[in-house]
Amino acid sequence: MNHQEKYLKSLSDQYPSIAEASTEIINLSSILNLPKGTEHFVSDIHGEYGQFMHILHNGSGAIRRKINDVYGRTLSKKDKKQLATLIYYPEQKLKLVKEEGENMDDWYRVTLNRLIHIAAKSASKYTRSKVRKALPKDYAYVLEELIYEKEGVYDKEEYYSEILATIIRIGRADHFIVALGNLIQRLVIDHLHIVGDIFDRGSSPHLIMDMLMKYHSVDIQWGNHDVLWMGAASGHPACIANVLRLSARYGNLDTLEEGYGINLIPLASFALKQYEEDECKVFDIHYDEATYNAHDLELDRKMHKAIAIIQFKLEGQLIKRRPEFNMDSRLLLDKIDYENGSILVNGVNYPLNDTNFPTINPDDPYALTVEEEEVMKRIRQSFLNCEKLQEHVRFLFTHGSLYLRFNSNLLYHGCVPLNEDGSFRKVYIGEKAYTGKALYDILEQHARIGYYAQGDEEKKLLGQDMMWYIWSSEDSPVYGKEKMATFERYFVDDKNLQEERKDYYYQLIEREDVVERILLDFGMDKDQSHIINGHMPVELKKGETPVKCNGRALIIDGGFSKAYRGRTGIAGYTLIYNSWGLRLVSHEPYSSIEDVVAQESDIHSEFIVVEQVHRRKKVADTDSGKVLKEKIKDLEVLLEAYKDGTLKER
Repeated sequence: MNHQEKYLKSLSDQYPSIAEASTEIINLSSILNLPKGTEHFVSDIHGEYGQFMHILHNGSGAIRRKINDVYGRTLSKKDKKQLATLIYYPEQKLKLVKEEGENMDDWYRVTLNRLIHIAAKSASKYTRSKVRKALPKDYAYVLEELIYEKEGVYDKEEYYSEILATIIRIGRADHFIVALGNLIQRLVIDHLHIVGDIFDRGSSPHLIMDMLMKYHSVDIQWGNHDVLWMGAASGHPACIANVLRLSARYGNLDTLEEGYGINLIPLASFALKQYEEDECKVFDIHYDEATYNAHDLELDRKMHKAIAIIQFKLEGQLIKRRPEFNMDSRLLLDKIDYENGSILVNGVNYPLNDTNFPTINPDDPYALTVEEEEVMKRIRQSFLNCEKLQEHVRFLFTHGSLYLRFNSNLLYHGCVPLNEDGSFRKVYIGEKAYTGKALYDILEQHARIGYYAQGDEEKKLLGQDMMWYIWSSEDSPVYGKEKMATFERYFVDDKNLQEERKDYYYQLIEREDVVERILLDFGMDKDQSHIINGHMPVELKKGETPVKCNGRALIIDGGFSKAYRGRTGIAGYTLIYNSWGLRLVSHEPYSSIEDVVAQESDIHSEFIVVEQVHRRKKVADTDSGKVLKEKIKDLEVLLEAYKDGTLKER
């Protein structure tokens, strides 16, 4: 029996008759002609849970557009805003409506009808089977009946009216409104892309990860901050130290202690002892006044300095262990003149603004003290034993990658390392040079080994070291800067020394030949595809634009993180890709659910139509459509085998 015969025999187990094979061919062929589902792209969330959830709730304006599609000018702007807010936050809006003293029975009747029509419109681009799977179990039968109500069917008019009347009479209207709001959100966005950097800076990456694990369809392109946390979860000391330092710097140690249950008492005790008389002013905390307890400021500064020094030591050990990383320029502790309080960098002596280094041995500056060793040992065990963190990181591995090719779009977080002339820069991993896609592939392979490998400890350690390399190396496509000037930004008051020059990619991405070369290297159609990435905040204040190379490339990091908003002037970009084309959306800062519900605001400020198609895209035009077409071909071969007697029906 040849390969095709074996495959047909296996397929016949699933479709054992002409009738069943024919039914599936008809079903799949009809699905190909449905409109393409809407994709939502979000990048550089950086722990900003409130802002992120609001953008998910409103679908970056997709729900407001759906309301306009259904009601056009037949509803006032005020009614549309109220309806949109009700869909985004049904529980909170219901409470406010009741407080305003509406005639609730009339309001319920009108509102339920409106929500049903919007849900029906949202469901119209999917098969009934797919919609049924999205329905909440408690109300699935009733909602399905209402959504698929046929207007003008006289015989069932009283039937539908009685359903709504009964829902209101028995006090279940609130529950149905909540169910409809959630259903509309679910149907309006078919698939979510997270283009990197869920972690760091903001206070709630753990809540974002909890939500993503429940989301109906999502993929993640790892950012360098995500890879850092993945390395920390694998138990890598240098990655752990970086995570701790960033959490301290942005006033988010509570995220580790309360969100993940990481025991930071060893670090706190050590910091208080070593820096008891040190105000640690250089190690200030960039905190959010709304969430940070200022009583912790003095301790957090000391912890911040303590873990920063440990980090520089651990990174020095790693760089010496891996000379192939070519990162000797980041070995700085041995360049310090500890008597004169200065540091020699590139042949120039710079004064240090902090000279208190009680834990550094000038003769062996990268060696941890006994106490530092104990602190890191205990915290490392806490990271390894944190069930929630491990669950989140496993989700990043199973649902994520360093890049993704999806429906004519190439997604990656950072860049493709380039030379000044636009050619691919060669990066040596071990003794072999890699460029473009091959570089991404080898780095991802090492990251997976670093987390999952069993038995070969040297191979596992290399993989973990590579995760740190992905986080911070000039040659990492996910980092994409000349250096990570962490030490200089703390200790040296010289802006030139603190500068982190961007990869040539960010200058050359406007060139059509560069974009086409990247797309071809990743196996994409150079004429039909786009590059979508984040990582570098688009500084709108300086006249920068996220749309590059006439729309061929899009950089959608606009400053989700509060730390960037002073530079960007906005609070993030997102991208919507529906059956009519690509829309870029810029967002205003989010304050709170209460403000949004009361003011009925969407916080998106404008749309940029990047690309609009003349013929609506269908499922047949997507990657899943290609898979369906192949399956239809196989089923047609199976059908012929039944008809000509090659296979028997069962």
